[in-house]
Amino acid sequence: MRIIQAAEVDAALDYESLVERLRQAFRRDITVPLRHHHSIEGDGTAVATLLLMPAWQAGRHIGIKMATVFPENGARGLPAVMGAYLLLDGQTGSPLALIDGPALTARRTAAASALASSYLSRPDSERLLMVGTGALAPHLIAAHAALRPIHNVLVWGRSEEKAAKLAKSLDRPDFRVTPTTDLEAAARGAHIISCATLSTTPLIAGDWLQPGQHLDLVGGFRPDMRETDDTAIRRARVFVDTRAGVGAEAGDIVQPIESGVLDPADIAADLFELTRGDRAGRRYYDQITLFKSTGTAVEDLAAAELVIERV
Repeated sequence: MRIIQAAEVDAALDYESLVERLRQAFRRDITVPLRHHHSIEGDGTAVATLLLMPAWQAGRHIGIKMATVFPENGARGLPAVMGAYLLLDGQTGSPLALIDGPALTARRTAAASALASSYLSRPDSERLLMVGTGALAPHLIAAHAALRPIHNVLVWGRSEEKAAKLAKSLDRPDFRVTPTTDLEAAARGAHIISCATLSTTPLIAGDWLQPGQHLDLVGGFRPDMRETDDTAIRRARVFVDTRAGVGAEAGDIVQPIESGVLDPADIAADLFELTRGDRAGRRYYDQITLFKSTGTAVEDLAAAELVIERV
């Protein structure tokens, strides 16, 4: 069995190739059971999460990701999300590779947002607002920039120091990345807003959204988490990565459904429907679009297969 480290994953998964691999994967017949989602309560610490995400395609590969989310890890100098991905031969069940989980997750999550953006954001989108400064933030910036002509990025975070550090690490003459402390102004001026936080209260107000914007919500993966408010849900055409996953886990969708703000039938499409051409994405230039993802094992399997082809 091969052990594939994070650096090898990063080298193998450029965003243009990975987005196209995900597009193909959502069109294929891949079995994806509902993932296991277990809360782990600590002694006086924030609730942690254990995720088990299996997927397989008959005769090809079987994969399972084991991931943990510890919200307080940032204070320890550790990433919030850790884990590993086990890829098995689909004909014999023999282990093929153990792949670094955080690197695979970050790449496939960012690529999924870029895949959705290819259907939902305006093709001429040039300005991106990144809300959040965690491990996923630089990947989301790079992935969105790989699919759209983005050359101006603002970064906002609860920690001004972290926002400044992230911006400095990515800034270059032909790709300007700067920190901001004015979240409202930055949101109003962006073409694409990408959020990757563990917030339990809305950060982006629906009243701030402008015609033609695309809102990408990545961070919240529990029903009590929220990155935007009900006004945004009312104003936007809503899309998701998977209806089952988002409808059960994502507070940005679960809470509006429970309060009657959003009818599940009004969710315009998921990534299966978008990639297969069953449902339309952006319909007109001034439409506000919203994409909510919680992740799916389809993405992990597709990314893992691409890794072992290239490493």
